[in-house]
Amino acid sequence: MKAVNLRNIKKYMPAVVFCVFIFAMGLLFLFLPKQSYSSNEKRYLSTFPEFNADTLLSGKFGTEFETFLSDHTAGRNFFVGLNAYYDLVCGRNGSNGVYACADNYLINVPVDTDNRLESNIQTLATFAADTNADASLLIVPSVGYIMEDKLPRVHDNYLDDAYFDIIEKNKGELNFINIKQLFKGNAQEKQLYYRTDHHWTTQGAYLAYTAYCAAQGITPAPESSFEKETFENFYGTTYSTSALWLTPPDDIELWRNKANEENVHVTIQEGKSTEEYKSMFFLRHLQEDDKYPVFLDGNHSLVRIQNKNSDGPKLLLIKDSFAHCMVPFLTNHYSEIVMVDMRYYKLPVSELMEQEGIDQVLMLYGLDNISTDTDLVYLQ
Repeated sequence: MKAVNLRNIKKYMPAVVFCVFIFAMGLLFLFLPKQSYSSNEKRYLSTFPEFNADTLLSGKFGTEFETFLSDHTAGRNFFVGLNAYYDLVCGRNGSNGVYACADNYLINVPVDTDNRLESNIQTLATFAADTNADASLLIVPSVGYIMEDKLPRVHDNYLDDAYFDIIEKNKGELNFINIKQLFKGNAQEKQLYYRTDHHWTTQGAYLAYTAYCAAQGITPAPESSFEKETFENFYGTTYSTSALWLTPPDDIELWRNKANEENVHVTIQEGKSTEEYKSMFFLRHLQEDDKYPVFLDGNHSLVRIQNKNSDGPKLLLIKDSFAHCMVPFLTNHYSEIVMVDMRYYKLPVSELMEQEGIDQVLMLYGLDNISTDTDLVYLQ
């Protein structure tokens, strides 16, 4: 009799354990406090959806509640990470859009070949021609192309060579500063990109700055003129996307020319709101996992950087976030830099140029971003 009971217990044990697990997860979901932001995933989590007859009948409530349930499941980070490592073990490296690479590099998969690169470069060239601007174009090569020796054995091809040819053919009168080979030649000796983020490092931004200065016929500030400060525990965007939580963090460096900084004034504009600051470095972000916004406080519609000690020209910088850690170098040569991000700035840039009395224009984008950008339609 006891043997029969024991066999019955063993028979139903998996079902009992499963039911207990589901019940426990339900209790945890109900009673644990709900977080509004995931520092690992770098995004705000969904809130409880609006409940009424319309949202219920349309199915909107059900869809949004499913997202809410997923975002606030107890142990979410553990399960998301477990799934990422399971994919890795099963040979699906890159299935979440990021390759796990040698030396702990997390590198975005190549941009889709069906992209907007050609039309976007034509838009930039047309804008420069229509405004008669003294305009330069600097495109940051993809991490996977420059760091190809770190990639897994099986990976999609990075087509930077073909894409840079497209840029050359469609740049019009733009002064295209091609840093592809410069980065290729320095990638073994210098860390030009972060391991856990898609951006270039401050060292990479400085190398591009020297190429920009050479193209403009100006002398770059020597590397020795900057005081370097290193901060640990930087977890960037590819870390968040990959969910490979065991990846060690990066260090992030600030290169500071203290004498120049004393003369720099920053104004950040979002719509009708304007805030003024005395530094290009927003040190409060160093307390966060993603420390890259330490440069100019991250993405904003319009940012004005004035150097009171310079009588140089006035620069319009049309950009994505790659520009942020290069701007501190550029302030050595310009009296004012007006920086616009077309993802947020929705007014005619040609009017801004006229109002501001712009002397030069620099268009600075990462290759992946310029290939997929849908906001350059506002560049007129």
